[in-house]
Amino acid sequence: MLRRRATAIFAIAVLAVTLATGCSAPGSDSESSGDKSGPIKIALVDAQSGQLSSLGGWELKGARLAIDEWNAQGGIDGRQIELGVFDDQGDPTVGTNLARKIDSEGYIAMIGTAESAVTIAMAPILKQAEIPNITSGQSPGLVAAGSDFLFLNGPTSTTYDETLAKHIVDQQGIKSIAMISNNGGYGKGEHDAFLKALTSRGVTPVVDQVVTTDQKDFSAVLTGIRQKNPKVIFLGAEEVESGLIVKQARDLGITATFAGAAPQGTPVFLDTAGAKNAEGTIVSSPYLSNDINDAAKKFATDYKAKFNEDAELHGAKAYDGAQILLTALKSSNVATGKELAEAIRGTRYQGLLGDFAYDKTGVGIFVTSIGTIQNGKLVAAAS
Repeated sequence: MLRRRATAIFAIAVLAVTLATGCSAPGSDSESSGDKSGPIKIALVDAQSGQLSSLGGWELKGARLAIDEWNAQGGIDGRQIELGVFDDQGDPTVGTNLARKIDSEGYIAMIGTAESAVTIAMAPILKQAEIPNITSGQSPGLVAAGSDFLFLNGPTSTTYDETLAKHIVDQQGIKSIAMISNNGGYGKGEHDAFLKALTSRGVTPVVDQVVTTDQKDFSAVLTGIRQKNPKVIFLGAEEVESGLIVKQARDLGITATFAGAAPQGTPVFLDTAGAKNAEGTIVSSPYLSNDINDAAKKFATDYKAKFNEDAELHGAKAYDGAQILLTALKSSNVATGKELAEAIRGTRYQGLLGDFAYDKTGVGIFVTSIGTIQNGKLVAAAS
């Protein structure tokens, strides 16, 4: 009888331990960042392969530089920051799977993605998991997602393209404008924002063409544009596609000036189009060059020393975004969930792109400048 009772007591004790373990939060473990001990786990999700991998590479380098600086100074409250890198391949479906993965593995915040469509797809899952996300995307669709956990590390397309329209239409008096954009998340955001800016000025594009994100041959589209002989062609597509459009347009004898936003200020666009073909391209950007001020010069010097390549906008955006996140973690004593999201929203940060102050939509900066490509370099446009 005593042996039977002892066996029963032991079984109950084992069951109690098992139930206690089974009640742990999904993805939590003894080394989870939320335990206030061990590394602080931050995920970076971006395209590290495929046509958009240049965006992911720039973002990774910018975020890595910021995190390494903090770790070299002792991390946050004596804890090191651990950066987990995930490849979304530029695919929204892969992105949603990764959102669930970083939730299950105990990451408390996410940097990325640089692709608006992927970030928009991930937003509902990250919102439900209460994982704050600082993205390099710029589509107004990010704001429309309506997540209190989604923040932008740069302006939206609305700011980029309103600034562009003001320069082209208001200041230069040009109204003969054609548009080429793609049907992806970025392209749709750019198309709608620039068209709205033109419409508000009473300007109707002479051509408004939408292409697919994987299109390589634009001869038919460009032939139609050539017949209209516009003075400016607006590009609403990422770096590689925009570069191919420009190269093929010049091959067809089109002499119009090209104009666009962030992608047109990158080395990938310039290399794809060719410096001669891209000459004179008008670019709306919050970060025109590495020489705009002392902070940009220091960032560019440190970036070059660490990665042996020149810094550009996307790396600067990611650096600012990572700095904002780490500052919020520091000020909140490594908060998580809603508390961390509110700490980000309350962070005021003077960054490489400007002075960040987040509103309720998750946008923190509302200014860009105009530059032009001259002799293979993006320089500030003459005022």
